[in-house]
Amino acid sequence: MTSVTLAPTLSPNEAACVTGVPLKQVHRIIDAGLLDAAASGGKRSRTVRREGLLGLKLAHETTDMLTLAGRRRLVRYLLKHPRARAARVRDVSVDLRTMKGEVSEGLSTLARARDAVVRDQAVLSGVPCIKGTRIPVHDIADMLANGDSAEAISEAYPQLSEAQIELAVFYARAYPRRGRPRREPFWRARQPSESSETSLDDALPAR
Repeated sequence: MTSVTLAPTLSPNEAACVTGVPLKQVHRIIDAGLLDAAASGGKRSRTVRREGLLGLKLAHETTDMLTLAGRRRLVRYLLKHPRARAARVRDVSVDLRTMKGEVSEGLSTLARARDAVVRDQAVLSGVPCIKGTRIPVHDIADMLANGDSAEAISEAYPQLSEAQIELAVFYARAYPRRGRPRREPFWRARQPSESSETSLDDALPAR
């Protein structure tokens, strides 16, 4: 069982990972005021309260089903009835049991990811690393993003289990690397160019 206790509020990145809602949609739902008091902050310091996570997922899942006003009423019903199995507004009813299970699993995965990662100033100046190693979690996530397979990562780091790799990627999504992103390696960024050489036949004047 994990020893990590999650805070009562989550960042947009954390909320996106837990609920499976794309980060852009998380911001749009907050901006639209669909979560009411369950979300707060300006553009640079937004937070989502844990009780608003299910409402966040509900608002996203019903995007193509209801109008903005209808989604707002549905989320407000949910916030007032957090134990409800379904959100009901007029003649609309949405079963919440699957969503609740997914949000619960997302919170559990976030807690396990946080428990699997350590930040120690004595190790790589505090860069988040997989516990018990000096392997930065963001390097693992970058390898997958650059096309490396999980099998290739396992061969490169045989001390890592498949679960550790998955948790490292989840952690990197929830807590992106701060500062400017690293530039791509030269060999990845370089584009092939056409040769500027001219053949001998082309160089000779026509007779």
